[in-house]
Parts: sequence; C-alpha cells; structure tokens
Amino acid sequence: MEPAIDADPIVIVGSGLAGYTLARELRKLDARVQLTILSRDEGSFYSKPMLSNALASAKTAAQIASASAEQMATQLNARIVTAAEVEAIDTTRRILHTGGKTIRYAKLVLALGADPIALPLEGDAAHEVMQINDLAAYARFREAILGKKTVALLGAGLIGCEFANDLLAAGYGVHLIDPAARPLGRLLPEAAAEQVQRALEAAGVRWHLGTTARAVSRVASELRVDLADGSALAADVVLAAIGLRSRTLLAQRAGLKTNRGIVTDRMLQTSAAHVYALGDCAEVDGQILPYVMPIMQAARALAKTLAGAPTPVVYSAMPVVVKTPAIPVVVCLPPAVSGAWKVRRDACGIEARFEDESGKLMGYALVGAAAERKQALTKLLLPVLA
Repeated sequence: MEPAIDADPIVIVGSGLAGYTLARELRKLDARVQLTILSRDEGSFYSKPMLSNALASAKTAAQIASASAEQMATQLNARIVTAAEVEAIDTTRRILHTGGKTIRYAKLVLALGADPIALPLEGDAAHEVMQINDLAAYARFREAILGKKTVALLGAGLIGCEFANDLLAAGYGVHLIDPAARPLGRLLPEAAAEQVQRALEAAGVRWHLGTTARAVSRVASELRVDLADGSALAADVVLAAIGLRSRTLLAQRAGLKTNRGIVTDRMLQTSAAHVYALGDCAEVDGQILPYVMPIMQAARALAKTLAGAPTPVVYSAMPVVVKTPAIPVVVCLPPAVSGAWKVRRDACGIEARFEDESGKLMGYALVGAAAERKQALTKLLLPVLA
C-alpha cells in the first residue's frame, strides 16, 4: 500500500534564488513539514546577479557561493538531492521521475529557472560563443578570458551592460553589439538610454548598435565576428547575453498550461492541482518578472500558501538597480498601461517619470546622480500590479 499523500514532502525543483528563498520563508512558518529540494547542479547557494559584476573584484566561482548543498540542508532542515534531473511529472499520482527513481510529493513547486537564448550564428567558431547562467559557466568564462585582452558582447540589455562595465573595470576591451539603436532600450526612455551609452563609451565600450552578429569564425588565435551590416571585428572571446527563456518543457510534458512561462494565477498555482511555479520559469497572471524583488515577494506569498494560509502575491513598487558603476541606473518598470515618459534633465542626471493618461505616476527611470532619488520616488508609487 502506498503511503498517504499527507505524509509526503513538499518538493521544490530548483535550487536557485527562487527555490532557496521559498524554502527559507517556509521554514519561518513551519519548522516541521518535510521538505525536499532537487537541484540539477551541485546545489550551492549564491546570488545569481553577482555573476555579472564579480570579474572586476576577481571573485572565483567558489568565492561567489556562500553555502554548499550540505550547509543549506542543515540550515533548512531539508533533504537536498544534487545532480537531480527530473524527467517527468505524474500530477495525478503526485510522483516525480528522476534518475530512474520516483519521488512522491504532497505539494510540488517548480522553480526551474530559465535558459539563455542562443543566437543562430554561422561560422566554424559559433560553438565557442559563451553564455553565463550559473556558477559553472562563470568559472569557464573566467578561465577563457585569462590572459586575453578583448571580449565581444552580444546584447546591450541589462545583463550585457553589466558585464560590459565589469569587464572594462577588470581591464578588458569590450565590443558591445545589439540590434537596437540604444542600450537598455526595453527599460529606459530614449534620453536616459543615450546617457548610459555615452557614459559606457567614455569608459571604453566600442558600440556596434543597429546590427547583429551573423557569424563567428576562428582566425589564428582570435575570433572574427561578422556583423549583419557588413562590418567585422576581432576578439579573443565572445559572450552572448541576449536574454533568457523560461524553462517550460518539463511542465509541458506533464500537461501543465504554458505560454512564455509556466502559467500561474496570483496564488502561483499552475493548471494542475497541488503544483505551483515560482521565479524565472513562472508566468504569473500574464507576466514574467525575472528580477530579485518580485521573486522574493512571490516566494513569501507562496510560503504562506504552502503553510496553510492561502496568500496571493501582490507586487509593490520594485526598483531594479543596474550594476553599472560607470553610470548609476535605477528603473522601476511601469505596468502595461497607456501613458508616456516625462523626462527632466538637470546637473544630477536624468529623471524620467512614466505617467498614465490621468497623470498618475506608474514608474520611473533615474540615471546618473539622479539615482539617489530612488527612495523618494518609490514612496510615491502605490502597489502598481495589485
């Protein structure tokens, strides 16, 4: 006879920020519930945002990690299974299949994260293009740039600009390539983005905007990057940072509803009973918010739900700090409402406010010394996604 479902653990698939934060929050509310965490890697705890600004401080992968899986298991009073790749989920019987074994669950949380988007590149060295999405990839990149001089970066979004600033500070030359006319185009209004572009250019970035990489080829000891506009550049290493795509395949195979991410409501509940999704893989009420603050807020709400007090996630104002010391940037993304940016430029930098059609403040962007106004503007914002 199979054991009763109530005797089975809560299982979290994923040991990133989302999974471990949820476990911590749950333990604050329930010290006794059985908890199992499945990690596809070694299960160490680290702050993923540190990966894009650790080079200048010469941090190794081991130094970025703050706790091993064994230490986390002790802290959380949890069973942590490392190198565990979940192959299938049976949502009817509440069973996971991993490594030829089955694991039963009372409640299941998918905190699967996201994968870097890969460009369809031509050339005999296309396979040498690197991406950084975890500690192991960061370690490989540090080894690849050792003794090298120049890095070509594909993507001038948030992560691309952070890596560019960090590489410059570490003494590397940087080519930054993006199809948009300006960096951070999805986050900032035009005037603010242009100021970021000028500041990073002054710091040493060589911009290649309005075009994309077409091919990467090996030429002796260097890599040749051919661009769509017909130009080419040489670099020692090529790093792609063009965005992330939610991991949804496991959920799709289990019959869960997916779109851009694993679809959930404000309770983080998926289309299957007793199954939840959290973090970069989750599309919560139509939105994917792959930033630290929304993940933390969602984890706190879900912990309450798992502990027996159903709690919907409510997002308050969530400013995102772009880690570019050459030019401070803070942005609080507005929701999907009609409105317009109103930009004010002064000696302190740029303050841009996004106002809806009634003139209500819905978001902001601060560049330069104006970033010091973050707290004041955040106080003016109501919970914009509630």
